[in-house]
Amino acid sequence: MITLGLILLAYLFSMAMLFTYKAITEKDLIKAVIFSASQSVAYAIAYAVLLAPDIMLAYIAIGIGVYSIILLYVISKTERYERG
Repeated sequence: MITLGLILLAYLFSMAMLFTYKAITEKDLIKAVIFSASQSVAYAIAYAVLLAPDIMLAYIAIGIGVYSIILLYVISKTERYERG
């Protein structure tokens, strides 16, 4: 049972790293926010696997909710695509 949990954690952390890389390299800022929220989901599930539901709930509220809403508001005031 412990090995299944460790495999799941390794998968979730790998997915979070992939989403972080995609968020950094994406030129479309709205897609970058979606990748960042996906990274937050992966970490929230990892906290659930680690039996830390209080941290998971806080991470969902802040990492997915508040952070994404603030970034989408800022993007609406600027340009959607990054130049470069």
